[in-house]
Amino acid sequence: MLKALFASETRIKALGACLSQAEKTFTAKSLAKDSSVGLAAMRKELLSLKDLGLLKLEGKDNYMVDKNFIIYPELRALLAKAQLLSSQKFIDGVKEQGQLKLLALTGFFTGDLTVKTDILLVGKIKRRPFSKLLDTLEKDLNHEINYTIIDESEFTYRRAVMDIFLYNILNGKTIFLVDEIREERERVEKEGEPELNLETNESSS
Repeated sequence: MLKALFASETRIKALGACLSQAEKTFTAKSLAKDSSVGLAAMRKELLSLKDLGLLKLEGKDNYMVDKNFIIYPELRALLAKAQLLSSQKFIDGVKEQGQLKLLALTGFFTGDLTVKTDILLVGKIKRRPFSKLLDTLEKDLNHEINYTIIDESEFTYRRAVMDIFLYNILNGKTIFLVDEIREERERVEKEGEPELNLETNESSS
């Protein structure tokens, strides 16, 4: 089965495109539009993946990933790791271009559709270099990436008022790649802890 799933470079690209759309239906045309695979080749690969059991038909031309497929969790995890590897150059670039306090991946990267963004960045980010890095990342992933940039003061305020958007990110399926805010908070809390006096005073009788 594994040999059939990874039979060719085109099959691997089609497989990745399907898994990235695992939460909704899709067509060969929609996948081909967002990837480097031609329409005829994509149609052929989708039929092959359907025969292998990974896909199921929802109507005439609409496909959907069958999450009951025997190794679906493993394939999804493999895709996530591949996405993170593709994102490493982007992450390193962002670190170099700004004063980054927090960088979190969610949404597309973790399969959490309840979150309306894919990348959360907190800090001072240079917009023009960031846009160039994002364009490259989107081309590598064949996917449009939604992002949110806020400064540290806004992050602190929104967290304090339990902003639902930020709450869903911080408490959802999220990968924290940089979190200096938490590290600083834990360091301050640790420094503020009183020292325990373990000495005992014995009274004389």
